[in-house]
Amino acid sequence: MPRMIFITLPVTDLPRARAFYEALGFTINPKFSGPSSACVVVSDAIYFMLSTHEQFREFSPKPLILPSEGATCLFALSCDSRAEVDAMTEAAIGAGGRALHDAEDLGFIYSRAFEDPDGNGFGPLWMDPAAA
Repeated sequence: MPRMIFITLPVTDLPRARAFYEALGFTINPKFSGPSSACVVVSDAIYFMLSTHEQFREFSPKPLILPSEGATCLFALSCDSRAEVDAMTEAAIGAGGRALHDAEDLGFIYSRAFEDPDGNGFGPLWMDPAAA
C-alpha cells in the first residue's frame, strides 16, 4: 500500500474553509468529515484534515500557534503546468485567500504562493520533468 499523507489544519470557520478548498477544485470526503472537521481530498495519497480549533487542541497537547499570527509551515503542491499553478493561485485569491508573492520563474521551476483564509501558506509549483 502506498504511503498516504494527512495534514491537519486548524481553521476558525469550517464552512468557509470547506468552500475555499472546494473552490480550488478539491473534494470533501464525507466519510471522514463531521461537524468539527472535514477531509479534503487533494490526491489519492494527500489529504488535508480541516479541524476546528477545539478539535485540533484534542489532537495536540502543545499550544495552538495560529497561522494568521506566525509561520507554522508552508506546503508546496506540485502542478502539471505553469497554467495550473496560475489557475490554483487565482482560484485561491478568488475564494478569499491572499497572494504571498509574485510568480517566481527560474526556467525549470515556476511557482507562486498564497495563504488560505486562516493563514496557512501554500506554494503551487511546476517543475520541468527533465530538470527533476
